Amino acid sequence: MMRRALSNLLSNAIRYTPAGRAVTVSLAANSNDMVIICVKNPGLVINSEHLPRLFDRFYRADPSRQRKGDGAGLGLAIVKSIIDTHGGTITAKNEDGQIVFEIKLPRDRDRATYNS
Repeated sequence: MMRRALSNLLSNAIRYTPAGRAVTVSLAANSNDMVIICVKNPGLVINSEHLPRLFDRFYRADPSRQRKGDGAGLGLAIVKSIIDTHGGTITAKNEDGQIVFEIKLPRDRDRATYNS
């Protein structure tokens, strides 16, 4: 399931990255026994009012976009559902002219509190 979550997140980031730019992915661990996966999508800034809703099913920050080739608006909702199920969190923020998705997951899977 984590493979699917990361695939959905990366596919989305690549889709909205301008030609000639690159998506950046980083992996780190913090002192709170959490693994942090960061996906930075350059060239895309979303109004802060939309950021919390990006993970809602069928939500589109730009309502003028048509469904043709843009997917069904479920990718980020699926990502959030999978991350939640694994006891983690996902957030989105604007930073230096790009959007940053940050996933935090428990490092020790045996100690994680999984949601149903």
